[in-house]
Order: sequence, then C-alpha cells, then structure tokens
Amino acid sequence: MTTSVATSTTNAYIVSEKADSALAVEQLPQFEASGQQLLSSITATVDELQAEPTTLAQQASLSSLRSQISQLEDVFTQLPEIAHQLNRAHALLIAQREASMDGILVVDENNQILSINQKFCDFWNVPPELTAVRDDAKMLGHAVSQTANPDQFLDKVKHLYAHPTESSQDELLLKDGRYGDRYSAPAISADGEHFGRVWYFRDITERKRNELTLQQMNEVLETKVQERTLALQTGLEELQTAQTQLVQSEKMAALGNLVSGVAHEVNNPVGFIAGNVRPALDYVNDLFSLIDLYEEQYAAPNEAIEEKVEEIDLDYIREDLPKLIASIKSGAKRIASISNSLRTFSRADTDRPVAFNIHDGLESTLLILKHRLKANDDRPAIDIRTDYADLPAIECYAGQLNQVFMNLLANAIDALEEGEISAKCPAFIEIKTQLLAQAKIPQVQITIRDNGIGMGPEVQQKVFEHLFTTKPVGQGTGLGLAIARQIITEKHQGQITAKSTPGEGTTFTITLPIKASNA
Repeated sequence: MTTSVATSTTNAYIVSEKADSALAVEQLPQFEASGQQLLSSITATVDELQAEPTTLAQQASLSSLRSQISQLEDVFTQLPEIAHQLNRAHALLIAQREASMDGILVVDENNQILSINQKFCDFWNVPPELTAVRDDAKMLGHAVSQTANPDQFLDKVKHLYAHPTESSQDELLLKDGRYGDRYSAPAISADGEHFGRVWYFRDITERKRNELTLQQMNEVLETKVQERTLALQTGLEELQTAQTQLVQSEKMAALGNLVSGVAHEVNNPVGFIAGNVRPALDYVNDLFSLIDLYEEQYAAPNEAIEEKVEEIDLDYIREDLPKLIASIKSGAKRIASISNSLRTFSRADTDRPVAFNIHDGLESTLLILKHRLKANDDRPAIDIRTDYADLPAIECYAGQLNQVFMNLLANAIDALEEGEISAKCPAFIEIKTQLLAQAKIPQVQITIRDNGIGMGPEVQQKVFEHLFTTKPVGQGTGLGLAIARQIITEKHQGQITAKSTPGEGTTFTITLPIKASNA
C-alpha cells in the first residue's frame, strides 16, 4: 500500500471519530427539549396537587420536589455550553494525537481499539481495510507478522493485557530491518479504575544505526589502544614502580593527616569528660549523703515528698547512677586508648629511620581493624592469637611498616571471610615475633598466619606483582602487597615471603634488620 492511501484511510477514521462526537453533541438540543417538556408536565402536576387539600407532610414533599425541578432546569440550561466544551476537548485531543512523534494505539478495557494516529499506520504499514475496522486482534496479528521475533512480541502483549496496571518499554526489530521503541502504559483514573491501555511506537532505526557505527568505531579505537599499549609496555613497567611509590606516599600522608587530626580533636573532649567524672561522682555522693541526712532527721516526710521519691525511684537511682558514671569513665578511657592507637598507627615518617616498637605498630593496627574481627550475622568472631618475643626497638619508617601490617592483616581477614567460618572450625589470625640474634646481621622476624582459603602455586608466584589481585572488580587494586614488598625490601632492606596451601591458610613472613643500613 502507499502512504497516501494509508493517510486517506486514517483521516477517514479520524473523521469518523469526529462524526461520532458531533452526533452526540447534536443530539443534546433534542434531549434538552424533551427534558424541558417533561419538567413542564411534572411542574403542572405539582401545581395541581398543591391546589388540592394536602397534609403538611405532603406540602413539604411537594416543596422539595419543586426545588429539585428547579435544579434540573439549571442543568438543562448548561447543556449547550457542556456540549461545546466536549466538542472542543475532543478536537484538541485529536490534534494532540496526530501531532505526536510516536505512533499511538489506544484500546479500552476490553482490548478494543478506540483510536489510532497516522504515525502508527506509517510505522506498521497498516493496510486501508484494517484501519476502518476497530479490531485489535486483527491489528495485533498484522503487527506480529512484521516483527523479526513474533513470539517474544506476542508474549509481551499478552503479559500486559493480563496485568492491566503494568507499564513497559522495550525495543523491536522488524523483518524489514527497522528498529522500533515500544512503550505501553495503562489508562487508570485517580480512584484506580482501569479504562484501557495506550501503546506508543517510535522508529529508532537511525539511532540504532548510529549506535552500530559508534560501536564499530569503538572497536577500531580499542584495537589501536591495544597496539599502542603493547608499544608502551616497557615504559609502563617503569611507571608502575613510580606509581606504587606515589600511591604509598600519598596514601600514608593523607591517612596520617586525617587520623592525627581526628585524634587531636577527640583528645580534647575526652580529657574534659575524664577530668569531670571524678568531681561528678563526688557531687553525687555528697547529694546522696545529704539525702540520707534528711531521711535521718526527718523520718516521717510529708506525703508530697514520699510521692516524689516513689515517682523517681530513688533507690534505683542510688544504685544505678554510680554505675552510669563508672561506664562514662570506662568509655572515656576506651576512646583515649583508641585515639592513642590511631596516633601510633599514623606516625608521620621522617627522612631517616627512627627507633620503633614493632609490637606497638601491630597492636594499633589490630585496634583499627577490631570492627572487622567481631562476630556478625554471617560468621563468628575471628580469634587473634599473639606470641610476642622480647624485642628491641628497630630503626625503621614506622608509618610505612604500619601500612604493611594493615595490608597483611586486612588480606587475612578477607581470606577468612571468603572461607567457611563456623564454631566447629573457628577462624584465627596468629601473629608471632622473634629475635634472630644468631644471624650475621641481628634481625627481627614477624609472621602473620591465618587459616583461610589459602592460595594455589600460580597465585603465590604473582601475589607481590604490581596490579595483580584475585578479588572482584571494585574490591581490590592489586597494589597492597606490591607496596608492602617495596616497603620491606627497598626501604628497609628486609625480606617478605608468602607460603600458602589451598584450604589450609597463608603465612606471611617479614624479616627486618634491627639497625638500618642507611641510618
């Protein structure tokens, strides 16, 4: 069929719609005349009834009837204006429909076609004989015959007709190679009554072709990027070392500034609280002594005092208030301990190694990670087992060593959480330190062992490589252990090794000289 034929047929359909509306409007004057005649007859009857002797109740009923007749007369006088407004609204609705960029099909609650526009006929190549018949089944069959995936198309239509309150949006592929965007929404009134469904169809072939072109360009660009990446591989390897150093330096600097600032801000109110707990407790004891004295001197208080004592539960306050103040004191001590640990962990490194207690660094790191060690809904608590030897202070970059401890302990927790933790097989992290005094150069050794999922030989070989990670995208950077190795080997002339067995756990061993070679 040609577009001109479809256009003329659709226009005929629109004219039919307008004719139906106009016919309804034209019938309004006839309806008004008949109604006025009926009202006149009723009014005459009422007049006759009122002329005859009636009771008071009958007179009241007749009066009410006259009032209702008057209201109906007002309604009839408004009918021409209502007809005009209806005709105007219908004309605007048709204009709006035909001006739409989308093909529109409107069906009622019985899935019968109420309205279509020219864009719909153009999109589906609707034949002339089909536009003149308001048969949704035939129109649906025509549409299905033109789709590349008829079963999928029909299943979506059936689903939406079976679920009249749902909306839907999807893309269509037609047999002639065109693409379409299909959107459907229910027609529901404000009170929730369902009146049908509106279907929108838009030709998006040009957009899809542009997307295909863009995809092809992206593939070409990706190939060029890969070629360029291969050409720059040598330079990239050199940059990786610099990147690792930069990330480590920036991370520790930012962490140090943050933690130091937090610790400083926390210490002031904690000191205020701790300093006032003792006087507060003294004041409470003094007040209780005063109350005891009053009770001793006035053994029979008046009724108002007795009621107040009972209302506030004085005995419970006597018992609970000292406990409350004691808990405040304990909390202040706990906060002070956490603050000190944070300051220890975030020690700003100097340009040369300084004496540092390894155990202080380990404990401060454990305190920061304490929230991850606690039991939760998915697993029991992770047990921390420590075996600390009597170690001297070592010359090192304390802040950087703390970062190594943080990376190793955090990885151990991750490995435990990936495995199965239960009461029968409790998870643990074992931290052991020892002095290697018999070595040529006096050294200390730190081992961090867990009973997590472990690693296979292939992973162990790559575990210290730059950007290597076994964690999902977004959960691991592949920099943690690479930075740890760089800190231990390059900054401290030490060693770090990993030994692991799948299903049994992993042990990281760090060996550090007591005296820094570049001190």
